[in-house]
Formats: sequence, structure tokens, C-alpha cells
Amino acid sequence: MANMLKLSDTLSKDELRDLRKKSDLKAAASFAFTWGLIVFAFAIAIVWPNPLTILLGIIILGGRLLALGVMNHDCAHHAFFSSPKVDEFVGHWLCGAPLNTSLHAYRAYHLKHHKYAGTPDDPDIGFVKSYPVSKESLKRKFFRDLTGQTGYRDTLRKIRNFKLSKNWPWLTFHVLLLGALTLAGAPWAYLMWWAAELTVYPAIVRLRQIGEHGTAQDRTSLDARLNTGTTVAPFWQRVFIAPNDVNYHLEHHMFASIPPYNLGKLHRLLASRGYYDGYACISRGYGDVLRRAVRSDAPQMMAPQ
Repeated sequence: MANMLKLSDTLSKDELRDLRKKSDLKAAASFAFTWGLIVFAFAIAIVWPNPLTILLGIIILGGRLLALGVMNHDCAHHAFFSSPKVDEFVGHWLCGAPLNTSLHAYRAYHLKHHKYAGTPDDPDIGFVKSYPVSKESLKRKFFRDLTGQTGYRDTLRKIRNFKLSKNWPWLTFHVLLLGALTLAGAPWAYLMWWAAELTVYPAIVRLRQIGEHGTAQDRTSLDARLNTGTTVAPFWQRVFIAPNDVNYHLEHHMFASIPPYNLGKLHRLLASRGYYDGYACISRGYGDVLRRAVRSDAPQMMAPQ
């Protein structure tokens, strides 16, 4: 049976104030780690070119593309750097541009998701409303992702809607990336970015969406413990498929102003005080997410805290 604990009964005002404090050092470290891994993904394939290093580089790039999107998201909430102006610049130019994502357009879209999460007015409801699905359906979805069908569809949409006046930051990034790799003597490595964006990235995005709202008990409820999920992921999953603390999505929905690097601490505080007791809102790794995304006749068990 779900408990009736309220957030105000679980967290003190002083604790909440501390959790909301932003750290430029932590934000810069997250940013540098993401771009450092992007450079590493290209470097390992260029220095030791073989099918395994190229494949590893593509997999890393897929996760880091999501990391750029996550930082764009955090900056849109002004929940990354201490200065809103820095958030605007970093989010739009250094994180959003490589993905052809405008910070301002994304913010307007995303705030509707927070306001209407799980309801018919939620702009993201189409991504998760059918879950849980059959095992065969889930396999088909990931097959389409990993074979490039989903990425091709999304990229074609970007190209059809391309306007130089609006999308020149995206074009500029790709010209600079191709130029840098050409100067490094490996223009072929530019294709690794597109291989990641067309195949690995859509699969990771799908897995993230399932973990955030696809495993929810009641997406129509106003209680975030019922309409949103968190995934407690090991380090290797956070490197490859859950970057920048994106796995703590339930905590983010409760306090969108708390910076991502503090969400893990918030989760541990709430879990230790029984806030999640009686709710099946926590998954233990993304294997658990996939299991819960599949329809089953057996009753769904709550993941251990």
C-alpha cells in the first residue's frame, strides 16, 4: 500500500535550500567530461583504427549525444551553472547546436511536459502511452532504432524543415567537426557521428523515455511517484546510456530547479526516509526498466530501495 508521506514531511527547508545550490565547478566538470568523451571516442578510432575501436567510439558517441541533450535540458531549466546567462549560452550554442536544438524552443516545449505530465496535453505522452508492450513489440522498436530506421526518419524531418536563418548553428557545428577531423587526417571519422546519431542515439533515447515514464504506475496521476520513474544505474550505464544524472527523473519532476548533480543526493535522502515506500517508481538498472516495459500477467513487484 502506498504511503501518504508528503515532501514537506520528508525534507526540511534547509536541506532543500542546500540541494538547490548550484556549483559552477560541478557543471563545468560535467560539461568537460562529456566533450572529453566525445574527443576520446574519435581519438580511439583514429589512433587505432579497427572495427572494434570504431564500434566502441560510435557507442560512446551515442551516449554523449544524449548527454548534450541533457545539458541543454538542464540549462533550459536554469539548473546547471549559477549564472542564467551562462546557462543560456552553453545550453544553446555548445549543447543544443550539435543536435539542432534551440534552447528557447525546447524550453517552451519542455515546460508543457512538466505542467501536463501524463495527461493528454503532455507533448511527450505519445512516446510512452503504449507501455507496457509485448516483448515482440519492444524488440521491433529497438530493431528499428538500431538499424537506423528511426534515426533516418528523424534526420529526414530535420532536413525537410531546415532553414539557414534558423538552423545555421547546427550547420556550422558540422562544418567545424568535419574540418577538425580532416585536419587530424581522418575525415572518414566524421561518419561516426552520423552512425551514432542514426542508430545508437535513438535506442538510448527510447530506453531513457521508458525509464522516465514508460514504467509509471499511473501516468494520469498528479503524484510524481505514480507518473514518473527513476532508475538507479551503475556507473557503466551512466557512462553509456544515462549521462549527467538523467536517470533521476522522478526527483527532477519534483524539483526541476535542483541541479542534476544534486539529484542523486536528493534521491538517497528521500529513499532513506521512506518517501518511495509502497510505490513501484524505482528501477534497479536499465535491465529492470526493460523487464518492466514488457506486459506480464504476473503482478508487478516494486524494486528494492
